[in-house]
Amino acid sequence: MPRLIDFPDPRSAGSEDVVGVGGSLDWRNLVEAYRRGIFPWPAEGWPLPWFCPRKRGVLLFSELRVPRSLAKVRRRAEFRCSIDRAFRDVIEACAELPRRGQGGTWITSEMIEAYTELHRRGFAHSVEAWSGDELVGGLYGVDAGGAFGGESMFFLAPNASKIALLHLIDHLASRGLDWIDIQMVTPHMEALGAKEEPRNVFLERLAETQGRGLMLF
Repeated sequence: MPRLIDFPDPRSAGSEDVVGVGGSLDWRNLVEAYRRGIFPWPAEGWPLPWFCPRKRGVLLFSELRVPRSLAKVRRRAEFRCSIDRAFRDVIEACAELPRRGQGGTWITSEMIEAYTELHRRGFAHSVEAWSGDELVGGLYGVDAGGAFGGESMFFLAPNASKIALLHLIDHLASRGLDWIDIQMVTPHMEALGAKEEPRNVFLERLAETQGRGLMLF
């Protein structure tokens, strides 16, 4: 049986983004990590690092900005969205998509297996965007005890991943959630209204949300 990790309180990490090193991607470790605001980010040749960044990316639904062009695409219903219809296809597509400035991917084969198991256990979820019967975009993430931690997105058609994100936001908002954890703020997410907040503020937000006992899926 894989060793279960006794994760530290991320507040004790001080000026470090990494709060622990080593251990396995066992689904129980992943559940415990996300509930504490921690996530793994593998680096080739190094023991598994666990992160809780000093500056955390969040997207508050009240601050969501939808550009006119994206709103037009959504009104035209160019894509059909679903939830948890093709989790493994989504995570594999996220791993295969080339990313500017990155020579490889942190979504290793071990990560794919671990998160697929997490999905089978009911903790990881995907949103898919379809053009006809073709999967052209999507994202996946983890239910962190009533909060949602976004992990990665991909698109094969313009705006497909953004439409999937808007579908996810509508779904989560209907369940009472008013924000998502995006870990790091990218230009793509910043354009939609995402921002950084200090680790302690994020952890307080996470704890308050978990205390609401929301059922997201």
